[in-house]
Amino acid sequence: GSVKAGKMPEGEKMRQCKQEEQQQQKEQEREGLIEFYSSYQELFQFFCSNTTIHGAIRLVCSKKNKMKTAFWSVLFFLTFGLMYWQFGILYREYFSYPVNLNLNLNSDRLTFPAVTLCTLNPYRYSAIRKQLDKLDEITRQTLLDLYDYNMSLPQRDWSTSSSQRRSSRSLLHHIQRHPLRRQKRDNLVNLPENSPSVDKNDWKIGFVLCNENNDCFHQAYSSGVDAVREWYSFHYINILAQVPDAKALDESDFENFIYACRFNEATCDKANYTHFHHPLYGNCYTFNDNSSSVWTSSMPGINNGLSLVVRTEQNDFIPLLSTVTGARVMVHDQNEPAFMDDGGFNVRPGIETSISMRKEITERLGGSYSDCTEDGSDVPVQNLYSSRYTEQVCIRSCFQLNMVERCGCAYYFYPLTRGAEYCDYTKHKAWGYCYYKLLAEFKADVLGCFHKCRKPCKMTEYQLSAGYSRWPSAVSEDWVFYMLSQQNKYNITSKRNGVAKVNIFFKEWNYKTNGESPAFTVVTLLSQLGNQWSLWFGSSVLSVMELAELVLDFIAITFILGFRWFRSRQKLPAAVPALNSQDNAAFQDEAPALRAPHRFTVEAVVTTLPSYNSLEPRGPSRDGEEGHE
Repeated sequence: GSVKAGKMPEGEKMRQCKQEEQQQQKEQEREGLIEFYSSYQELFQFFCSNTTIHGAIRLVCSKKNKMKTAFWSVLFFLTFGLMYWQFGILYREYFSYPVNLNLNLNSDRLTFPAVTLCTLNPYRYSAIRKQLDKLDEITRQTLLDLYDYNMSLPQRDWSTSSSQRRSSRSLLHHIQRHPLRRQKRDNLVNLPENSPSVDKNDWKIGFVLCNENNDCFHQAYSSGVDAVREWYSFHYINILAQVPDAKALDESDFENFIYACRFNEATCDKANYTHFHHPLYGNCYTFNDNSSSVWTSSMPGINNGLSLVVRTEQNDFIPLLSTVTGARVMVHDQNEPAFMDDGGFNVRPGIETSISMRKEITERLGGSYSDCTEDGSDVPVQNLYSSRYTEQVCIRSCFQLNMVERCGCAYYFYPLTRGAEYCDYTKHKAWGYCYYKLLAEFKADVLGCFHKCRKPCKMTEYQLSAGYSRWPSAVSEDWVFYMLSQQNKYNITSKRNGVAKVNIFFKEWNYKTNGESPAFTVVTLLSQLGNQWSLWFGSSVLSVMELAELVLDFIAITFILGFRWFRSRQKLPAAVPALNSQDNAAFQDEAPALRAPHRFTVEAVVTTLPSYNSLEPRGPSRDGEEGHE
């Protein structure tokens, strides 16, 4: 059989090779969808020859010039690096979530804000009058001992019942546990008290606070006035806390404080205000607080706002708590509590204070753009106020919750938590020690209240500016005071220091809205990325897809070559024993074949991978040419 194969005609052999080549070509065409490149060089050569990315073709065209190839390779990858560096800058800017500030001026009928006015005179409730009188007497004796000052007190009815005498003795006991005393300054601690170098100004004054373990500290103040007011306020709060529902006591006298009220040239009545009592600022009245129909202002100007004539005389109040004369006023939004310490300011007696307002609305973007909150529901602090969320509401609620948790009782100035009661040293002997320690931690933000409480995403503020003038004037004061005495029984000796006027109005009809909008959206990011890609490579989105295809093909080839290498390593040990088991007879059988080799012709068909620009036909015509040759 081998002899016949060797004498096969040359034409027959050529025809058989042609058929095998056509069969192989058909198999290649059938398997083209899953075919991959055989090497990395073939992959990159095909990519650089056919890609639409500028400069890539230079890597192939200049392959015979190594210097040019190196130059274009460095330039190509350097450009890639610079482009992706710019991409990193764009992504960093996008994920920083910048915003644009939008400023708008709107003209519309304005809702008039709520206005709270306080007397600046803490009131002597009749239920605790005897205890306050006793506290005044103890304070007078304390000032006499410390400063040789004999404070004059009004005549009181000192006749008391047996229960009131027991209450007075209890008050004296607790005041003795928290005495007001002097302390030498830090640099003079080692000097004796009778040392001639120690002056009265070298002492700090304060009061002592102790816990259940008799661990005490001296709450000191550099000003004696501040120390006396704080010490008196501490005992005053304890007295108020002993009265059940002291905040619900309504001993206000609206007509004796508000002599005249007018809004938009119309008279106000009791339906336009609500009353509450502040421990330090006395009786407070809030106008236009949603309790009735909300006022609106259609025109700016002093005649289209709120005008009040108030009495500023101190009469039977507590001079050790209030050291100023006048009234305190605050402008705030509806459904927000009036924190008189934060945003209020005082009105001087004998002065007409004209307050012009400008409304300003701030709207922030939430989510990833800022840490603002829509309604406070995502803030880990319970809202203790019956109002909407504000940052100050959250901060005070946070302090009160920590106060109840650490000290076992609630601070009198803030609302109660469920199941808690206000601090009173007849029930909580060490609450003062705990409170002042907690207050120091609160101010240093150890409690974390300032981090937990976030700004609301939408808030309304009023920018205020005030002007002052004498009221009433020298030429009109006689008839003004006469009318007040006839209508309001105004019989103050020092007339000018006992009355004041307040005007609150919108300065202009416009209000400002500060809004935020995203400065870098997805559309902006894609546009910027496209600009950078076009700048460095002058290509399009399809060019990006070509690059993605290159990466995927690279991964596929790596996987295939790795799999083939792994399979070859597994077959190699099995082939070695089979080779060793061959005996000499096998080699002897092959010896005649080696001695008489057959002649055969090897035809090498070299095909190049077609490019997109030159797709040559590989059909019968090409075969015909080869047969002709």
